[in-house]
Amino acid sequence: THHPLDVPPALFQLRPVTMSTAPTLQAIRYTRGSLQLLDQLKLPGETVFMDVKDCDACWTMIRDMNVRGAPAIAIAAALALAVELDAVRVSLETAGAVAEFVATKLDHLFTSRPTAVNLGEAVHRLKASASACAAAGVPGADAAEKIITECEAMLADDVAANRAIGKFGADALCAAVGKPSGTPLRVLTHCNTGSLATAGYGTALGVVRALRDGNLLEHIYCNETRPYNQGARLTAYEIAFEKMPGTLICDSAAASLMKQGKVDAVVVGADRVADNGDTANKIGTYNLAVSCAYHGVPFFVAAPVSTLDPSTKHGDDIEIEDRPATEITHVRGVRVAADGIDVWNPSFDVTPGSLISGIITEKGVVQKTSCGSFEVGKFVASHSAGTVLKTDTVPKTNGMKVPNGFYAMDTTSVLGYCASKPSIAHALGGKEGHKHWSAKEVGDGNINFVYIVSCSNSGKSVVVKQGLPFVRVVGESWPLSQERVRYEATALQLAFGYCPKHVPEVFLFDQQMSVIAMRFLEPPHIILRGGIMAGATYPLLAAHVGEYLATTLFGSSAIAVGCDASRSARQAFGANEAMCGLSEQVIFTEPYAVAANNKWTSPQLDFDAAALRGDDSLKAAVALLKNKFVTDTASLLHGDLHTGSIMCTRTSTFVIDHEFAFYGPMGFDVGAFLANLLLAYFSQDGLEKRSPGGGDRSSNRAWLLGCVVTMWRVFEKRFTELWDARGVGEGDAGVTPGSVYAGENNKEALRAAQKRYLANILVDSLGYAGAKMTRRVVGIAHVADLEAITDPDVKAVCERAALRCARRLVLEADKLTSIEDVTAVAESSRAFV
Repeated sequence: THHPLDVPPALFQLRPVTMSTAPTLQAIRYTRGSLQLLDQLKLPGETVFMDVKDCDACWTMIRDMNVRGAPAIAIAAALALAVELDAVRVSLETAGAVAEFVATKLDHLFTSRPTAVNLGEAVHRLKASASACAAAGVPGADAAEKIITECEAMLADDVAANRAIGKFGADALCAAVGKPSGTPLRVLTHCNTGSLATAGYGTALGVVRALRDGNLLEHIYCNETRPYNQGARLTAYEIAFEKMPGTLICDSAAASLMKQGKVDAVVVGADRVADNGDTANKIGTYNLAVSCAYHGVPFFVAAPVSTLDPSTKHGDDIEIEDRPATEITHVRGVRVAADGIDVWNPSFDVTPGSLISGIITEKGVVQKTSCGSFEVGKFVASHSAGTVLKTDTVPKTNGMKVPNGFYAMDTTSVLGYCASKPSIAHALGGKEGHKHWSAKEVGDGNINFVYIVSCSNSGKSVVVKQGLPFVRVVGESWPLSQERVRYEATALQLAFGYCPKHVPEVFLFDQQMSVIAMRFLEPPHIILRGGIMAGATYPLLAAHVGEYLATTLFGSSAIAVGCDASRSARQAFGANEAMCGLSEQVIFTEPYAVAANNKWTSPQLDFDAAALRGDDSLKAAVALLKNKFVTDTASLLHGDLHTGSIMCTRTSTFVIDHEFAFYGPMGFDVGAFLANLLLAYFSQDGLEKRSPGGGDRSSNRAWLLGCVVTMWRVFEKRFTELWDARGVGEGDAGVTPGSVYAGENNKEALRAAQKRYLANILVDSLGYAGAKMTRRVVGIAHVADLEAITDPDVKAVCERAALRCARRLVLEADKLTSIEDVTAVAESSRAFV
């Protein structure tokens, strides 16, 4: 059957074109008793379907590569068996006769392409099924029907499996690349792994299709794939047919393309995957993997579980097919190579598992263990049995829902993890220095674990932060979504774009492992809270934080980007529901109710805690703050800006730990930092008395109140400057559009708008500061500043002063018209100490 190239109606299945579905090619046509295979040797010049009458014809088509691709080979062989078995079934009176027929035909088909493990798996499964029918003594007709039905099911099952591979693969590539959420990727692939190599949709090319369907594909590059040019003839054909943004390159150009930074990830197919992850695939795959390792590009394999072969322990045991010399020496029957030259033409090469970032299947992604190796057999066994994979690193999560391939790291396993990630290994000076690496856990927060991984040989270090599926300070009784890590990574990357002087660079975001790897802030950088408790002062801190708040809050606001872009950005980022829900619970609810999480200095503050629960005016004001927290989406916030999420020296300041990031009211971030300065202020009296050598801290108190004033003044000034420079949009766009506010005639109107806007931010900031201070005294997760005061009576006096100040900030926020009014409230609240 022949169709012109420009209109191949039978070559694809046409479905309504939507965001998730586009026309896809089809290489196999089957109805009961009839099989046609697309002759891929004639593509792209001609579109010809070949009739397959029996298994012998199919054997020849597989051997001659009219049909190719491990999944398609297995399905073609099975369907050829179904066609021939349907034709002779009436002569096979017993199940034993059917089993003998099936075994003979399949054993012959297997010899056509022995490297393709899918074919071997199909042969084994169908022979076993036929033998089972014979052992059960079922009638021959029933046995034949069962085998034919199983063969036909392989066609539908393969399409479903490929779509699952696509979904898992798209997520895996986005996570490995670590770009901000929603950023389209540039992907390179090799050979043909699409609809022409499978029953439909494809494996590696299915991953590309899934990215395309999710608006996450910027560009797809395909290698020509010498010597048979499957990439040029077939993959390029599929890309062009579906109008994907694609480019064909020579095999030898891939490394140069990576060097130019034009490849975010590589995904290829597989013909066989050994137990240790070594992967046989089209010749040239190994070259790609080596180039990826050198350039720090994630390299993934995509294949169905049927391609995984745990019985083959490593790649050296994989049989590699040698192809005819003429495939290299001749083109369309014309010799193009010198006579007398020897030829080596292996069809496949084997890529070591150590070079592979992950193996994408329809059951999930096979990840490396903490030692940096694959255990394919365990993955296959766990999914064959329908159980959760258990390893010695998994039990820490006690069966809680975690991403596929996740394990909780410790100071030993984190080293193997880093060795498996080229971007981290590169930041540490190279994987070859692995024996000189060490790790220590330094997290002092309430949510995550933080490791510093260092190389004694290179002197380089990296921060590796992992989010577990529960609140660290509570434990597994309080589950917490690991999606928060994606939010944190995205927020960090966006904040770095707005304010690179005060935000560390992110090297890697790994969604499956809930890991962020970022720049290590070298000594003498320390956590700000620890420095304040030790009595240190930082002359540039307040100005730096004011700059950070102004640039990040303005940069992500509708004033800066326009109303439409702001809505789109909020939708793309998401709501960070789990972390926002946690904030709503511990800040706005529990401190004013009887709650198991609450704790305070008892019995000294028992009356104060009870008074909060009966303070109707305060609770009403906090309800309004909570409502604004939920409904105001002005800017992308840090979400938990306390002195434990800032690292500094006397000359530098960096903001870290963005896991609570969300679009919310600007005053929430400003207020959080104010609250922590004020809590530190009230702790100074107790820290003075903590030991006989505590010393006078009056200068520290003065510095902390000075930080309150300076931070706000810098924030106010820089926010206004940014607004003047970027906030007056053209025409009717933006919060302050040019049609209303541009020009000298409208300067005063703009100033009035800015003044009122900033005044509202200050009011919100004071309210949120008071709410934050209250929860840090009577709710869950107190601040170390106050907790370090060992005398409970002294501690309670300091905490009571903080509560007194907090209440006034919430109830009098609209009456405190200047930042100096705030410091006056703090001083008067401390007067009772």
